[in-house]
Amino acid sequence: MERTWLESLTKADLVELARELDVAGRSRMNKAALVAALAGQLDPAPASPESAERLLPIPGVPREQRLEASARRQALSERLAAMVDTGGRCPWVSFEGHICGLPVVRGSDVCGLHGGGNIYDTAIPLMGRLGFDTWPTLLRQSFLATYDVDPIGLDPVFAEMAWHVLNGLYFDYFRVEVEGIENVPMQGPAMLVANHGGAALPYDGAILNLAVFNEAPKPRRVRVMGTEIFNMLPWVSHVYRKVGAAYAARADADYVLSHGHLLGVFPEGEAGFMKTIRQAYRLQRFGRGGFIDVAERNAAPIVPVAIIGSEEVHPAVTVSKRLARLVRLFFPQQRVDEIAIFLNPIPLPVRWHLRFLPPQEPEEPGVTPDPLRLLERTEDIRRSIQNNLEDMLAKRRSAF
Repeated sequence: MERTWLESLTKADLVELARELDVAGRSRMNKAALVAALAGQLDPAPASPESAERLLPIPGVPREQRLEASARRQALSERLAAMVDTGGRCPWVSFEGHICGLPVVRGSDVCGLHGGGNIYDTAIPLMGRLGFDTWPTLLRQSFLATYDVDPIGLDPVFAEMAWHVLNGLYFDYFRVEVEGIENVPMQGPAMLVANHGGAALPYDGAILNLAVFNEAPKPRRVRVMGTEIFNMLPWVSHVYRKVGAAYAARADADYVLSHGHLLGVFPEGEAGFMKTIRQAYRLQRFGRGGFIDVAERNAAPIVPVAIIGSEEVHPAVTVSKRLARLVRLFFPQQRVDEIAIFLNPIPLPVRWHLRFLPPQEPEEPGVTPDPLRLLERTEDIRRSIQNNLEDMLAKRRSAF
């Protein structure tokens, strides 16, 4: 915590801050002692470069690739640090008298949680960096309820903590490569349309979001849409919403796009998710083009995305209709006809590759497209993703 900012507070404010941070002996301290005790509490020193080199081995991942991942993390840290001014402190005070104290967004007088930028569209790092050492400060904001979640459930504090945890998969385990990130709009609505896979968990939804977080000039949020089961399972539904995902319904899609955000969709749906390894990267039908209808009505461009890696993490050997009937017995609203059966409970360290294709602008913004034209455009997008998948597979030397 900046000493100069602490010295500008009254002793009563310092005592309140010390109480929230559980500083021992605070009631007996004078102002100078309180300032000394609080200095560094909210801004612990970042990890040293030497600690970054002490890498835990990951089976199937060479050490040189781990070092490459560390360099990419460092580059991300530098970009995120430029978004926040750690020399200034947010003066926002809650109704109960709790002082915020977070660093301010660069060019603003307040932090990301309290009006410094659009935290629901751009993932502004609240402390200027990601790390477990920032969690006590973030959890303090969460426990004190000093901010609001958005109408469909995004909790920016929870989402930032998930971002840091999932970056372990992104950088170190899956070693994701990205090309064409410049095709993702940095302002206004857009729909990212990708092929689907996973068999066990929707890794591709998380990786799509992380790719924009970690590689784009501005870390915009991708509000990925998911099926009913993620909104029906206890606890899972809460986590799913808190990280920023959306329910596979037109109301949620319209909300995301009408408010100028990025929306991620997988038109293959359950048929793509449950493909066996023999069908990997062979795109299924993209439905009847409902995603194009939603994009047109909200004047949003469509960015096709080809994803390599998601369909090999848990290679499915077969599918079972009996298991699907069992799932529908407990979750009658879940639209699933087959369940993929895979043999590896631990995801394989497959190297991922994402290619963002040039955006397709809306043809008649705000107008419902002609049904035949809708089907034509749907097939054009499906074919463009399929062609790029085949090109990426042909150039790939190994899945690992």
